[in-house]
Amino acid sequence: MAAHTLSLSPNTTRASHHDCRLPNSIFPPLTQFLSLKSLNCPWLGTSKLSPIRISLPKHRAINATALSSLPTAKPERVSPTEELPKWSSKAIKSFAMAELEARKLYAPETGTEAFLLGILYEATNLASKFLLANGITLFKVREEATKLLGKRKLTISMERPPLTESAQRAIDWAFDKKLKSGESGEITSAHLLLGVWSEKDSAGHKIMASLGFNDEKAQQLETLISKPGIGDD
Repeated sequence: MAAHTLSLSPNTTRASHHDCRLPNSIFPPLTQFLSLKSLNCPWLGTSKLSPIRISLPKHRAINATALSSLPTAKPERVSPTEELPKWSSKAIKSFAMAELEARKLYAPETGTEAFLLGILYEATNLASKFLLANGITLFKVREEATKLLGKRKLTISMERPPLTESAQRAIDWAFDKKLKSGESGEITSAHLLLGVWSEKDSAGHKIMASLGFNDEKAQQLETLISKPGIGDD
């Protein structure tokens, strides 16, 4: 019996039908494959298939703003010749986490208690390490914040939660503290934490005090950040 061989040539291959048993090397590109009006694939149980159409869901554009600094209330108080101190990346991230924590608490505004949670949530900054060394953890602060502020109704908003007056003053305190020191370097999460502590009537200060933070510990932290070479690590 004579042996028969199958010879395939690109010039003789029909473009309108493709045998799915042929080697992958002669298959057309995927986009062309999907646009074919008919496919010859016996193992699919049909010799003709309708064109395959792929529709992708439409997504609404989302506007996102990357923070490069914290909102200081009165930047005009700095003379034009003075160089503005910059916030550390970890302080900025702590602030961003504070806004998320405010939403978790269903708070309409970002307060000093949210700053405290944001600092601890970031976890790698100097202030967070200092708080943890003194037994003040994210879980404890969140628990105290819930007790102090009570249960709130769920509010859903796509807008960035505004700052409370005490939270704004805490930021300004940190900014002024660094500016008046005349020292080089960035404004850190530790400056922000001390700003929260300076607001005696704020929720953040009350939570810190209830967990054992006091003026002596605040002085220890202030002494620490005044040392040369101390950053937000």
